[in-house]
Order: sequence, then structure tokens, then C-alpha cells
Amino acid sequence: MTYSLDFRRKVMSVKSREGLSFAKTAQRFCVSLASVVRWSKKLEPRTERYKPATKIDMEALKEDIKLYPDAYHYERAERFGVSTNGIVYALRRLGVTYKKNPQASQGGSRKTLYLLPEA
Repeated sequence: MTYSLDFRRKVMSVKSREGLSFAKTAQRFCVSLASVVRWSKKLEPRTERYKPATKIDMEALKEDIKLYPDAYHYERAERFGVSTNGIVYALRRLGVTYKKNPQASQGGSRKTLYLLPEA
């Protein structure tokens, strides 16, 4: 949750006016200690993410899914040169899930790929 700039200013002004410690200020306003410490360094909230864009090309990932529907995440990660978690999050962004079937299909795979409809 992002607290408003007015609330942040109020918290920091009460802290300085009454000479409260970080812990007492956090307890008084029911916010985390880390938030109060962070606000003492920079009061304004961040307006942009400092996370770099993903290295995975989504179109190439879709093509890889079509070519290798039974591939494990670690195999895809090796092909794309990223971590396994990177593949998991990219598949989640694409809306791809795997349904495990109790019976093997004709191809011998127990996994069926589901591409969720795009909203």
C-alpha cells in the first residue's frame, strides 16, 4: 500500500516536532519501521519501477511452447538463457498453464498445454 504524501509529511513532522524515535513513530501511526526510515531518507514515493525489461521475447516463447509443448521449465530456461523463475513468470504473463491429466494421451504425455484466452 502506498501512503499519501500528506500522510508521510504529517508522520515526519510529528516525529521531528515531538522528538520521537523511528520505532515510537512507527508504532504511533501503525506503519512499519522500515517505512518511517525510508521516508526520512526520501519522502516522495517512487513513480516508476527500477526493474529492467524482461530478457524473454514473448513471441519466441510462444513459438517455443508450440515446438516443445512438453518441455520442463528448466529446459526452456536453458534455451532462453534465463532463470527457471523467469520462465515461470513469463508463462504467467502469457496466461499459459499446464493441466496434468491422470491418463496419458496418445503422444504419451500426461501434460496438456492450455493457453488461456487473452482478455
